[in-house]
Amino acid sequence: MRRWRQQVGLALAAGLVVLLSVGAAIGAGAGAGGGAAAPRGAAPAAAAAVKPIQPEFTFTRLIYQDNSVFGGFGGFGGGRGGRGGRGGGGSWRTDAPDAEFHVQQGLRRLTRVDVNQGFHAVGLLDDELWDAPFLYGVEVGRWYLSDEEAAKLREYLLKGGFLMVDDFHGTLQWEGFMESMRRVFPDREVVDIPDSHEVFHVLFDLDSRVQIPGIYALLNGVTYEQDGVDPHWRGVFDDNGRLMVAINFNMDMGDAWEHADTPEYPQPLTALAYRFASNYVLYAMSH
Repeated sequence: MRRWRQQVGLALAAGLVVLLSVGAAIGAGAGAGGGAAAPRGAAPAAAAAVKPIQPEFTFTRLIYQDNSVFGGFGGFGGGRGGRGGRGGGGSWRTDAPDAEFHVQQGLRRLTRVDVNQGFHAVGLLDDELWDAPFLYGVEVGRWYLSDEEAAKLREYLLKGGFLMVDDFHGTLQWEGFMESMRRVFPDREVVDIPDSHEVFHVLFDLDSRVQIPGIYALLNGVTYEQDGVDPHWRGVFDDNGRLMVAINFNMDMGDAWEHADTPEYPQPLTALAYRFASNYVLYAMSH
């Protein structure tokens, strides 16, 4: 027992000598550098200088005022530009934020794009508009753009921005959409996008374009709403042939994204809506 205690004592003494030697070496190194040792918990200077990498794409929703003439939520006074802007509910918020959550996951899975997560929305008169090269407008059959907003959207699109619109149906809502779109582009036509256009082939070949319905239409045994029986993929082009506005009429891709995990919504339709989103995003980022 005595011998064991002597051995333990010798080991502890040897360990203490090693610790003192290491501490002295560290102190000498700090002194040789001309400064004191960094405080505990401080990040190394090189690490502190590294800035976080920003995501390369943000899925941004367009904020707009409702047009009560065409059935928006802002039904006070019977006039245009009712409630439903930034501070209230409004048609622009439809399917949010679940649609964004799911489509962002789909984009990250199907493309190599580094997608910014979370919910992002911007108004046409916000300075942040110019940080959003891609805009998603939902239920635009109920939107109302003032002359100032229409001019800003025209400038944004002609300078390279891209607008995807979705979830509006039938004759009345088409007129509601066009009532503001005519102020944006009074001199440009809305045309059907040709089947051969790059936006349908930039990543996925979308040769078979079936109607992507809202969930409540499906639960009622149909794929359309109001008199919007036939789906249409339309667009507005600039003078160089670049697609500026992708118009998904008589369909509801937002519902297909939002209800990706809903058993009652067919998985093949959600998968198709993800592919359209992927093509639109990659086209917008490369044109």
